[in-house]
Amino acid sequence: MFQIAAYEKYSDGQVIFKEGSYGDWMYVVEEGAVDIVREANGKKILITTFKEGEIFGEIAYIAKIERSTTAIAAGDTTIGVIDRDFFDKEFNKLSGNFQLILKTLALRLKKTTDDLVALRK
Repeated sequence: MFQIAAYEKYSDGQVIFKEGSYGDWMYVVEEGAVDIVREANGKKILITTFKEGEIFGEIAYIAKIERSTTAIAAGDTTIGVIDRDFFDKEFNKLSGNFQLILKTLALRLKKTTDDLVALRK
């Protein structure tokens, strides 16, 4: 499905990326799981947990914005870093209108995450 540039291993609780960092990569969970959390009022709010085969990190990458959440390994976890050149080539094959639709969906998903966190505060 995707070309993987590298595999990375993380121990339980190890941070993969932090909220506010820039999204240069997308990932796929190869083994284990990844918790997606957001900090609000000094507490961590669990947004979702991704399991094997699921992709994460796409919002910041596609929309070219900073990461809106923190990704943390849930147990011993191996992730695949999706090859950036491969993804860029595939993405750039899409029409400008379709690229805009995907960016709009990514931003809408970020807003939904923001709204969910606001409700849980």
